[in-house]
Amino acid sequence: MAGRQAHTAGQYTKAEELFKLAIEEAESSGPSDTYLAVSLTNLGCLYREQGKPDQAERLYKRALAIREKALGPNHPDVALSLHILALATECHSYEQAERLYKRALAIRENALGRDHPEVAGSLHNLAGLYRTQGKYAQAEPLYKRALAIWEKVFGPVCSEVWITLNLLAVVYQNQGNYAQAEPLYKRALAICERACGPDHPTATTVLEDYAALLQLTNRPDEAAKLRKRAHAARTRQRRR
Repeated sequence: MAGRQAHTAGQYTKAEELFKLAIEEAESSGPSDTYLAVSLTNLGCLYREQGKPDQAERLYKRALAIREKALGPNHPDVALSLHILALATECHSYEQAERLYKRALAIRENALGRDHPEVAGSLHNLAGLYRTQGKYAQAEPLYKRALAIWEKVFGPVCSEVWITLNLLAVVYQNQGNYAQAEPLYKRALAICERACGPDHPTATTVLEDYAALLQLTNRPDEAAKLRKRAHAARTRQRRR
């Protein structure tokens, strides 16, 4: 707990010392102790934020092995380790990350049910991996399914919903499906601004993405208005 608090406060040196101490204490209980997996994951997340992906990945793999041994290969905590490891491997191996995301998704669907929020998280990240590679046809149904789960579980006004709406709109736009993209941008922007105000960073991102669509559909005046709004919001964000 103290290590996480230091991490959250940006006290990285202190957090690293506390996480390492927690690992040493957990190791004394035995190599299969699940608390050790948590401590390894915490330190891995710290290293990943510090731009040390190799060190982070080694810790994530060790945490995964511990959880698989202690809990079995199909436990939701194993899926969590797979999900975190996939995030770390995206930067150097799309193929490996895809395998990890798919395995985590399968575990979560079987253990938690197809409409669980953690299933939506796996769908969302796998979709993002495909979107990054330009595999928009593969990303689209995953975003749509994640969106449906989050709307069902959390309702229409939550960050997961508006973020996914915007990303799905980007997928449609990159496929040339402008008519399908535009209402999603409008909806994402309306939800985000209503929930968090016009200066929220995601609202600004939606404005910029929507402006790009308007430019592509030969509406430069409307695009310019949105870019102006986005620029003003970015300026206000920097001043805070």
